[in-house]
Amino acid sequence: MNASKQGESVKSAVRALEILETVVAMGRPMSAHEIGTIKPIPASSMSYLLTTLVGLGYLVRDGRSYAAGPALARLSPADSGASLRESVRPLTESIRDKIDETTAFFVVRENEIEAIASAISGQALRYAVEEGRSAPLHAFAAGKALLATFEPHRLDAYLSTVPRERFTENTITEADALRRELDLIRNTGLSHVREEFTMGICALGKVAWRNGAALGAFSVAIPAARFNPEIEARATELLVQASALLGQA
Repeated sequence: MNASKQGESVKSAVRALEILETVVAMGRPMSAHEIGTIKPIPASSMSYLLTTLVGLGYLVRDGRSYAAGPALARLSPADSGASLRESVRPLTESIRDKIDETTAFFVVRENEIEAIASAISGQALRYAVEEGRSAPLHAFAAGKALLATFEPHRLDAYLSTVPRERFTENTITEADALRRELDLIRNTGLSHVREEFTMGICALGKVAWRNGAALGAFSVAIPAARFNPEIEARATELLVQASALLGQA
């Protein structure tokens, strides 16, 4: 096999694995279009690979959707289901790959948030979010998005008991001002942070819901030097898309 054909074979193998990882991580049947929104695989290759994976038993087809097939049991005999971390990882990576900006998924841990999945931008000027990192609810985009989901009594308790550090001159710490911001987030479904935790960094946050419960929130962190209406609109589109996909998982 010459180098060109060998390279194509490797690329096809990688794409097949990406398809399997995506379907397994989402934990539900997915259409080729949905898979393609997460993994940018050409339509012609997608069709061929899906057909091949169905033929091998790694996927099963139901109408226009594809689900995990029985042959996957040979690879993971003790299947315990995909965790939330495994489900959100391909989605955070997909957003990062499409706009090359750091993307993360956070969950609430008592009075803070914790990053359980992170995909860091490859650009020289970037913001890094490490998995396992804790952050304040009031100064992070994902934190504000999740604060906006709190029931009134829980929000009252947070505002009355949890200290809120002022990290920059833009950090909102006053209870009344924060309540007004959370009302806006509930109306728009999207949170914004403009240099409130780190100078020079702007961020967007979007909560993912499933069966009426908030699973956590995606966020995209963008250096202020690159933050403009175009990247904001594209990041918003991707956050909404990822949240919807996770909600269906």
